[in-house]
Amino acid sequence: MSPVAAFTLGLWAASGAFAVEGKWTPEQVLEHDPKWLRELGLAIPPEKLWTKDGAGLLEAAVRIDGCSAGFISPQGLMITNHHCAFSILQQHSTPERDLITHGFLARTPAEELPGAGVRATLPHRMTDVTREVEAAVPADADDLARFRAIERKQKEMVAAFDGGLRYVLVDSLEFPDVRLVYAPPRAVGDYGGEVDNWSWPRHVGDFALLRVYAGPDGQPAPKGEANVPYRPRHFFPVAARGIEPGGFVMVAGYPGQTFRSYTEAEMRERAELFYPRRAELYRVWIDMMEAASKQDDTARIALADRIKGLANNEKNSRGQVDGIRRGRILERKTAAEKEILAWAAQRPEQQEAVAAHDELARRIAERRATWERDFLLTQMKSGPKPLELALTLARWAGEKAKPDLEREPEYQERNRERLGERLERDQKRLHPPTEAALLTDVLARFAALPEGSRVPAVEGVLGSDRGRAAIRTRADDLLAHTKVTDPAERKRMFEESEEQLRARHDPLLDLAFALDRELRDLKERDDRFQGAVSRLRPRWQRAVIAHAGKPVAPDANGTLRVTFAHVQGYAPRDGVRMTPQTTVGGVVEKNTGEEPFAAPPELLAAAPQARASRWADPQLRDVPVDFLADADTTGGNSGSPVVNGRGELVGVNFDRVWENVANDFGYNPDVARNISVDVRYMLWLMEALQGEAAEPLLEEMGMGARLTPPKPASAAAPR
Repeated sequence: MSPVAAFTLGLWAASGAFAVEGKWTPEQVLEHDPKWLRELGLAIPPEKLWTKDGAGLLEAAVRIDGCSAGFISPQGLMITNHHCAFSILQQHSTPERDLITHGFLARTPAEELPGAGVRATLPHRMTDVTREVEAAVPADADDLARFRAIERKQKEMVAAFDGGLRYVLVDSLEFPDVRLVYAPPRAVGDYGGEVDNWSWPRHVGDFALLRVYAGPDGQPAPKGEANVPYRPRHFFPVAARGIEPGGFVMVAGYPGQTFRSYTEAEMRERAELFYPRRAELYRVWIDMMEAASKQDDTARIALADRIKGLANNEKNSRGQVDGIRRGRILERKTAAEKEILAWAAQRPEQQEAVAAHDELARRIAERRATWERDFLLTQMKSGPKPLELALTLARWAGEKAKPDLEREPEYQERNRERLGERLERDQKRLHPPTEAALLTDVLARFAALPEGSRVPAVEGVLGSDRGRAAIRTRADDLLAHTKVTDPAERKRMFEESEEQLRARHDPLLDLAFALDRELRDLKERDDRFQGAVSRLRPRWQRAVIAHAGKPVAPDANGTLRVTFAHVQGYAPRDGVRMTPQTTVGGVVEKNTGEEPFAAPPELLAAAPQARASRWADPQLRDVPVDFLADADTTGGNSGSPVVNGRGELVGVNFDRVWENVANDFGYNPDVARNISVDVRYMLWLMEALQGEAAEPLLEEMGMGARLTPPKPASAAAPR
């Protein structure tokens, strides 16, 4: 398999006197003042993290399907979050062998479980290609032509991009053979569930171990028995000493998207429309799935992964709305823009920026007319799984008939295998009664749109009776007569042409093809909008930087970043101070015996001896569980390795506090706290719950029974 490149467009600023805020690119690490980094707590030369040739310890940070991970042994062993490996547990679970509930440990390499559709992407080299991309855009191109010219250049480079000032080609290696090695029971890996999600204090062991396999030559290879554990050039050694309050840490990973460069109009659209609507929609769907899950184990296993994903986004949406309100982010953004606009109005060279700002606001306002309709069209795939499968097949059939460079990136030939695996894997996520309820809800929402916003594709299905019972009858009929939910038929459909699929006259496919026309029209409008953004935002952002007179950190865009931080607590409100660590004793205190606070009996039995364990913290006189730091993280940082100033693993990032959810729009050092599992809790759990069976893994991590962890190091930079 050839290297895969990720093509990014982002704002890159020169170095200077930096605050802790910032998701820095590897190259920017080299631009930092080494003295400043030493003062923060970095105990190794910056060149050890990254070199101008694209090598260094940060190579050990890996991207895996919306999450991050990190190599922790020379045999390709990776650490990530339990919730990032959840889909693999689901793939291999049955009511008789329930890995979701009981967890998993591979006692030998032969027992490691393959993850269908899971891929590990490793960074290799980064190259500035700004001139090449700009040259690809015709001088007279309108916004749609501009977007498509950039997109085509992206495809030629096998890449993906985001909006900003500079284009960077990131060469990566993509490994399709990733296997599950260890995951704790769900009562450990998801302890506290949605009750504790996005909050502190936490007592969850949200971690899992995976292994990357390569061909005998060490290069990416399809899954196969001849594959061997990949040997990375760099890995993060496990620090048995852990970390303590005030200690310096780095979080390395692949943060997805932040919005700090958004204008007030763009932020307001998300705060007043997107987040409230998504929270309401997902809550309804979650309630449907949870009700079904309580009825039988088959439904519980089939729907577990979908519930977890929707619930995380639903609570995030509520947190964004709450955080934007409490932090007065819109008011602050409005005031800041007024100041910049007044400053720019007095400078002839900034008139282009003022015009760009005003045009962006007009473009956002124009989208309001069809916003509700467009929102439903884009979100419907997150609900009923059969509809998502049908839409994917319809789009694939149309796209694969095109030359590869004219296809949408997701449907290019390089993604054929991944797409096929996903269509196969999703069979285990289907639960027919729930799918009917979800499809009914989607159709009912389309039926409730105002007259001028209705979708012809859905109108043809609904008929004249728009009562809920009548819509449920139509949903049942669609699902009863479709072959899309048959895995063997779906596999054949994946190979068929659009003409062959249409000739089936499958009712769900017919609906999908009709909806696909609507989605293509919507995409063209969005492409035109994004083309305008790629033209306008850089002009405005240059004025923002010039007015600030200091570096402005780039927004996250799914590429490798590192953030510098220190372990510390925070005060969420007056009179309340949160300490930065929790312990095994706290797990016991929270235990009620009922979900989501039903700790495993074996953990409760081992807890009294935790304080005498080799993993106990002498200051806490207990084994630490989770800790807080002021790292600048966001979605996509789940599973990010958290390392100390020597580049040693001390934890794995998994969440943010409630007060920090709106951090995507602006960094507030008072409440910007990420949450990580302490490596000592992971090691104690494996030793306490698995005993001798975990010894080979502990040995591989350099933590065999013979070793006694040293005392925690002194805080690198007390705060």
